Formats: sequence, C-alpha cells, structure tokens
Amino acid sequence: MSKQKMTILDFQKYKDEGRKFAYCTAYDYTTASIVNESEIEIILVGDSLGMVMLGYDSTVGVTMEDMIHHIRPVVKGAPNTFIVGDMPFGSYQESPEQAIRNACRLLAETNCDCVKLEGGANMAPTIKRMTDVGIPVMGHIGLTPQSATNLGGFKMQGGTPEGAKKLIQDALALEAAGVFSIVLECVPNCVGKAISEAVHVPVLGIGAGPDVACQVLITQDMLDMYGDFKPKFVKQFAHIRREMVAGLNQFHAETLSGAFPSPEFCYNKEVEIPPLE
Repeated sequence: MSKQKMTILDFQKYKDEGRKFAYCTAYDYTTASIVNESEIEIILVGDSLGMVMLGYDSTVGVTMEDMIHHIRPVVKGAPNTFIVGDMPFGSYQESPEQAIRNACRLLAETNCDCVKLEGGANMAPTIKRMTDVGIPVMGHIGLTPQSATNLGGFKMQGGTPEGAKKLIQDALALEAAGVFSIVLECVPNCVGKAISEAVHVPVLGIGAGPDVACQVLITQDMLDMYGDFKPKFVKQFAHIRREMVAGLNQFHAETLSGAFPSPEFCYNKEVEIPPLE
C-alpha cells in the first residue's frame, strides 16, 4: 500500500500531535521514486544539487532553469511525497515582486508543493508579500548555504547568546510573515529546542538536535554517496558508494575474464546468416 501524501496542513497537525517526520533530498526521477517507496514524508529538491549533482563548489551558481529542470522529474517520480522546491540565489533577493514572480514560475512549471527560501527577519517583508498572495513558503535560517561566505563558511550558527537570540528573532519574524514551517540548520541542540518552543510552526532541523519536529538530511550524505565530505550532524545509514564501486569493479572484472555475458544474459536463438554477395 502506498503512503498517503502529506499536506501543508499536516505539518502543523504533526507538530501539534507530537508526531515526528522525516525529510530528505532528491534531484532526479530514479532517486525520487526510491524515496517515494520509503516512509519518508518530504523531499527537498535543494539548490544543494549544484554541489551534489553538478560539481560546483557552492550553491550560488544554481539557476532557476537548473531548479525547474531537476524538480520536474522528482515530482513525477514521487507522487505520494510532499515536494519542496528551493529558490536559488538571486531569484528572490532583489524585490518582493521578483520573489513572487519566480516562486509562481517554480510552482507552475514543476507542480511542486511549496517553495523554500533562505533568510530571517531581513527576508520577512518579502515572505509576507509572497504568503499574502497565496504562495506556500518554507523558511530557512541558521546556516544558510547561499550566504555561507558571509557566515564564515559552513559552520555552526547561534553559538553565542547574541547569535542564539538573533535566530529566535528570525524564526519569530518568519512565523509572523506566514511561513508554514522553518528549516533550521547547524545550530546547538539548545538553540534548536528554544526555537521550537518559541514558534508555533514546526521546525525542521538539519543539525539542530533532537527537539525539533522533523529531521532533515541530504540523501547522498546519509547514504554515503557523496564522497569524503561529511558534516558532523550526518549519520550514514548505508554505504551506497562502496556498494556501487564494488558492483562496477565486478562488472569490469567479469568483462575482462569473459565471465560476462554468460548464456543466460545472451540472445541464444540460432539464425541462419545468408552468404554475403
């Protein structure tokens, strides 16, 4: 039996009921279809695809066209999973009008379920304009990869009293602006707990400790597919890269030895070949 697709209203319902849920990434049809067969409720098609799929050093170079190209097959591959479309760097910072235009394009051209964008109190006026016209928005604070350089790189945020207070203020501003949930990335456990208690909407934590409504991980990180880069908060639940390399090497070895293709992998029908004139 296929799982029931989560709705935006379920986010709040799950938090109110104390029900935990999980959130991972996918950037292509095949991976999305695998996640769809799992019990995971949410897929993010994140601008992390710039690093994970396109080999960029950061997420900054990802375009709207890249996002649309990758979100479409994920939506097709995971019809029973809630799909979040990330708004890339430069697609919403200029003005509320730009943000509304690009968010509408993302939703209309991909059929994803909501958009996600980075920023706290500074982005709240833009997000308010977006939610006022009916765009479902998921916020993102803490470590925000699009502005990681300004934050000192990919490292923990909210590690001082001032920093923690600022994050709580950001979360409250996003809630007031109408987001239905907030991604909180790379903060001390106590900050994750404080923010979860300060806002009514669910907090979706990636490296934010156990006291949030939802846990988030990048699929390639949790399945050990991406390589040597492993943030502190990532637990590897499988070792797919190792298995893939082993399978590829076995294919190579059997090709060289002649063990593959054996008769069961060949079309063994005898056909009379007429002589060439």
